[in-house]
Amino acid sequence: MRIYERLAGIAVVANVLLAAPGFVLAQNSPKQDTQNAGHETKQAAKDTGKAAQGAAKKTGHAVKKGTNKAASKTEQGARNVKHKTESDSNH
Repeated sequence: MRIYERLAGIAVVANVLLAAPGFVLAQNSPKQDTQNAGHETKQAAKDTGKAAQGAAKKTGHAVKKGTNKAASKTEQGARNVKHKTESDSNH
C-alpha cells in the first residue's frame, strides 16, 4: 500500500513539474498585455478612420452629383418656361 502511495505522489509531483514550465511560458506579463491592448486599440482606430474617410468621400461625391443634377433640372425648367413664354407671346 505504501508503494502505491509513493508512486501516486511521485506521479503527481512529476506532472506538476512537467506542466508548470509550459503554463508559465504561455502567460504574458501584465506589461505585455497592456502593450498588446494598446496596439489593438491603435489598429482599431486606424480602421475606423479609414472607414469614415471612405464614407465621407462617397457622401461628398453623392452630394456633388445631386447638386449638379438639381442645377441641370432647374436650368432645363427655366428654358422650358422661357420657350413657353416666348411661344405664348407670339400668338
